[in-house]
Parts: sequence; structure tokens; C-alpha cells
Amino acid sequence: MSVELRNLDEHRATVLELLCEAIVPGSGRVGPVVYIDAVLGQMSPAERDLALQSIDALADAAPGGPEQLAPHAATPAFLHVRALAVEAFYSDFLAPGATGPSAYEEIDFHSPLAMRIKKDWSYLGVAG
Repeated sequence: MSVELRNLDEHRATVLELLCEAIVPGSGRVGPVVYIDAVLGQMSPAERDLALQSIDALADAAPGGPEQLAPHAATPAFLHVRALAVEAFYSDFLAPGATGPSAYEEIDFHSPLAMRIKKDWSYLGVAG
């Protein structure tokens, strides 16, 4: 993916990518970091700082995957990052250049109403 991140530096983006993959296995193929970076841009400075602190709090455990994250599972930092990771995947987001498939495709969510939805992520500043 070649999307410029606006709110995450390279280190945090790498940590967040590891966290998303550990929390929602396989989510890396939709580009959750792009979604979360865009959502961070919509937050107030205080909310954004809290989200960044949550990522930082899990940075040392992130490379160890689920096993090293397990002791953090009940912490506010983990719960915050988990909420962002789950939203990034199950909102059916697919970052520009991401390989996919999207979450809706993976779970075969093709109800008539869902099929009429045309996703427009421009409100987040992400071109589709």
C-alpha cells in the first residue's frame, strides 16, 4: 500500500500493524492501519493522544503476538486498540492498494441491502 499516514509515525504504524494482526488475524490484508490513522485524524487532540498512548503501552508486547498480549487483555490500552482494530476490519474497509478480500467478502455478507451500499471513505480523507 502506498497511502501516506497523517497521524502515525513509522514506528507506531509498525506496532499497530502487529497489534491488528494479533487481535484480528488476517486483517492486515485490508490495511487497518490506514483506517485507524484516518480515524485518529477525526479525534480531538486528547482522544488522539490517548489512542497513541495505548499503542505505545503495547509496543513491547506487540512483536510476540497473542501470547505476549494475553497479560494485557484486560487493560484499558488493549481494549482501546482492540476496539480500533475490530472497527477497522469489520467496517468493511479496504485501503487503496490493499490485497483484500474485505471483511464482508470473507464472511459472504451479500444480503440485498448490503450489496447496495457503496462505500465512500472520503469523509476520512482516504480515497477508495
